Amino acid sequence: MNVILCGYNWAGCKALEFLVKQKFNVYVFTHSNPDYVNSLVDYCEKLGVKYSLEKITNNNIPFKPDVICSIYYRYIIDVDVIKCVNGKIFNLHPSLLPKYKGCSSLSWAMINGEIECGFTFHYIEPKVDNGNIIIQKKISIEDFDTGSSLYLKVMFYAMEYFNKVFSLVNKGDLGVRQSDLGASYYRRGAPFNGQIDINWDDNKKDRFIRAMNYQPLPPAKIGEKEIRILKDLKNHQ
Repeated sequence: MNVILCGYNWAGCKALEFLVKQKFNVYVFTHSNPDYVNSLVDYCEKLGVKYSLEKITNNNIPFKPDVICSIYYRYIIDVDVIKCVNGKIFNLHPSLLPKYKGCSSLSWAMINGEIECGFTFHYIEPKVDNGNIIIQKKISIEDFDTGSSLYLKVMFYAMEYFNKVFSLVNKGDLGVRQSDLGASYYRRGAPFNGQIDINWDDNKKDRFIRAMNYQPLPPAKIGEKEIRILKDLKNHQ
C-alpha cells in the first residue's frame, strides 16, 4: 500500500512508526524543527524513509497514494491533493470539533475555562477542520495542567487510536458529519497577543498563564514582564 504522511512533532513520529511496522510504502512531507520538537526528519533518516520539507502539492507527490495522513502538519492541504486520493485523507485535530477549529485549540480551551477538551480524527475537505468525524474522544482538563502537559496528554491518547482510524479510512468508512452547533474558530497567533488583562479575575489569569506555558508560544506577559506563575503577577503588581 502507498501511503503519504504529512506530519510533524512527536505525533508525526508515532504515525510513521506505525506505518513502517505495517510495511507500507511510505513517503513523508514534514518541516524542519527546533531542538525542543521531536524530529520527524531525523526519524525518517533513521528508518530510511524518503521525505521532503516542501509543502505537499499535486506536482511533488512521488506516487499515487492509497491513503494520506495529516498528523500535526502545519500547511493547509490543497484541493487537488485531496482529490488525488479519492477522499481517503484524514487529519488529527486537538479539539472536540466543531468547537475550537483553527489554531491553539488546547490553549484557548484552557483560557476559556473548559473542563474538558479532546481530539478529533476527521476527513480533510477544502474547508478547514470541517470534514466528517471518524473518531472523537474527550479528555479532562486538570486544574494543574499547563499548555505543554495538556498537549502531550491529548497527543499520547490520540495516537493510541491511529491504527483504528487508518483502518476505517482504508475501508472507506464515511464517518459522521459535523454539527454546526457550538462551532468556533481561532486564528493563528498567541491568544490575546500573550498579554494578561489586569481586569480578568484570578482564575482566568491563572488559566492563561498555565495555557501559555507551551513552546513555541512565548510565556504570558504583562507589558514586557514575563509571568510564569500567578504569584509572579501578584508580586509584580
